[in-house]
Amino acid sequence: MGNKIETLSTVKIKNSDDLYKIVDTLNRTLKEQNLMFGLALDDDDQDTAVFTIYRT
Repeated sequence: MGNKIETLSTVKIKNSDDLYKIVDTLNRTLKEQNLMFGLALDDDDQDTAVFTIYRT
């Protein structure tokens, strides 16, 4: 059996230098509720970040 990761929500937002701090805090706080948060730069626009919530 492998781990299945389900995408719950994805949103594009304006990139900010401190966004990673929010994602890190969410991951540390909510990992026991089987939630994981991701942050990446949009491939087409480096001023846009893609924030994704997953259920693990």
